[in-house]
Amino acid sequence: MSGNSQEVIVIGGGGIGLSVGWYLSRAGFQVTILDRDSSGRESCSDQNAGMVVPSHFIPLAAPGVIGQGLKWMLNPKSPFYLRPRLDLEMWRWCWDFFRSSNKRNVLKYRQLLSDMSLQSRRLILEMGEELDVDIVQRGLVMYCQSRKGLENETAVADMARLVGVEAEVCGRERIRELDPDVTMDVIGGVWFPQDCHLNPGTLLAALRKDISSRGGRFLDAEAVRFIREGRRVTRIVTESEDELHVDQIVLACGAWTPDLAREFGLRLPMQGGKGYSMTLQNPVEQPRVCSLLKEGRVAVTPMGKKLRVAGTMEICGRDLSVNPLRVQGIIESFCQFFPAFKPEHFDGIDIWSGLRPCTPDGMPYIGPLPNTDNAIVATGHSMLGLSLGPVTGQIIARQLGVMDDGPALEVGLLAPQRFG
Repeated sequence: MSGNSQEVIVIGGGGIGLSVGWYLSRAGFQVTILDRDSSGRESCSDQNAGMVVPSHFIPLAAPGVIGQGLKWMLNPKSPFYLRPRLDLEMWRWCWDFFRSSNKRNVLKYRQLLSDMSLQSRRLILEMGEELDVDIVQRGLVMYCQSRKGLENETAVADMARLVGVEAEVCGRERIRELDPDVTMDVIGGVWFPQDCHLNPGTLLAALRKDISSRGGRFLDAEAVRFIREGRRVTRIVTESEDELHVDQIVLACGAWTPDLAREFGLRLPMQGGKGYSMTLQNPVEQPRVCSLLKEGRVAVTPMGKKLRVAGTMEICGRDLSVNPLRVQGIIESFCQFFPAFKPEHFDGIDIWSGLRPCTPDGMPYIGPLPNTDNAIVATGHSMLGLSLGPVTGQIIARQLGVMDDGPALEVGLLAPQRFG
């Protein structure tokens, strides 16, 4: 990569912001990560399920999602909830999501999402090797307890093969072969061998360390205003009235990005989708393979000798408070699939919550801001921030003209202004 002395400020220190900062620092940019908590403790990336999932090639806005979501709204322990509130932007987002939840949206984006995910998988393996971060390559199993669930996932497996993602439909015997030391109450599932998992906190810490070693800075501050000269932003003003010189800006602050996008005259539809995770320090059984529990929508990830259990999607604005009933729903679903575990194993456990930045069509916003020559958006990755972080960093590096390797991607479909 060529050297470059330009000052780049990446606003947002989560998985996307750090991936962007890492690629740009390696290209020689002078990188500053600006975040109100640059340690990453508030990031939705730090304690998530840690999965890298080419299997997730269907965007969140898909056929059947609305109907299932309405049913779940009536259950206080369900994996989905939309908190009604007097917020025009939320209702506009709901309308856009409703309009996008169809087969046409899936057909439009599935190949791009698959291509991005597979490329990002290759990049994250390279990243892990360079940064000495362990990435476990044993695939992911979507476990099913019902015949209908297995039929639905079999259809997903058929579609996966069409877009280049490997998938194997498994009965009980094959499931036992994949994870022989764990007791499970399932009828079968689908194994996606290209998926992998890691400890996200370990990766983010390694990225911060490497960026710092290349001269990068981390500032605990919040951007509140931009000073322009013509079509360029020249300085960023923080909440403490400090002014930071900048040559390039990348907005990568997750669910908070729409606030800054408005400073550029852009409406960026986004809602925070709250999720929870809990990490068992001494699990009674330890799976070898990470998994998703079809009927419960729960993610299960082995992390060394620990076990992380995560789930729910609460459309709740930016509220990070913990809803005990939703957490109870995660625990009960997990114990139904893994009967060696009991709810009391979770007594006194720390509960983490984070906000996934969700767009109405389930696809991220990646690309330049309109009417500005030196500002780029990289946000809206929903549950795929860890999976798509490396490829997003590579895309931004290409858009800044410092990287030309890797296959071309149809990133014009991800334009930040696509909702007007």
